[in-house]
Amino acid sequence: MLTRYLPLFIILSIVAEILGTVGGFGSSVFFVPMASYFMDFQTVLGITALFHLSSNIAKIGFFRKGFDKKLMLYLGVPAILFVTLGGFLSKYANPKILTIFLGVFLVVFALLFLIYKNLKVDDTKKNAIIGGSLSGLFAGLLGTGGAIRGATMSAFNLNKEKFIATSAIIDLGIDLSRSIVYTYNGYVHWHDMYLIPILIGVSIIGTYLGKKILDRITQAQFKRFVLFLLLGIGLLTVMSNI
Repeated sequence: MLTRYLPLFIILSIVAEILGTVGGFGSSVFFVPMASYFMDFQTVLGITALFHLSSNIAKIGFFRKGFDKKLMLYLGVPAILFVTLGGFLSKYANPKILTIFLGVFLVVFALLFLIYKNLKVDDTKKNAIIGGSLSGLFAGLLGTGGAIRGATMSAFNLNKEKFIATSAIIDLGIDLSRSIVYTYNGYVHWHDMYLIPILIGVSIIGTYLGKKILDRITQAQFKRFVLFLLLGIGLLTVMSNI
């Protein structure tokens, strides 16, 4: 099925990378539900982890104006530990239920931040650890935890460049960990490896275009659009699996 719709898949992947860059959530929050229409959920997890490796390297290259060392430690380390746990647990979970759960999560997350516009997380070490743990667990189980990490990091008032670079380097550690687990679980297939160079190109193009957009608009303006888009993706994901 994917070979037949490969051009559409590539275009949608670039859009996911652009939105993930500009929205600050990472591309997987868009890529996972999109890719689920073309392949089974466990294959999506494996491909997403490999795609994200190149995606985050590209972000670190384009947004290299410094990292927040405190967040890299308190948020990043728990995320890396819990993504391993989530990756192993994903092997025993029902993919259809996980897909529905992903859709419900996106709907709840989007509505929460659209209704409560001033909602934020206190910038404490405890909340950074909790947010990192939850984002890692969701990333391992569902393939995406960037929305939780983004919500947590927004409490620390980082500028756009530092926000994206810090998030990318944490995500890089997460993706390295879950790539190993997903390969062990059998989610990474040799017949899908032709997608890797394609997705490397997608990550570079999408990140570059996302940076150009960020230079022209405010983060707040586009994040509202992203939340509406997350809401739509979540609703479509739920409705197509029930």
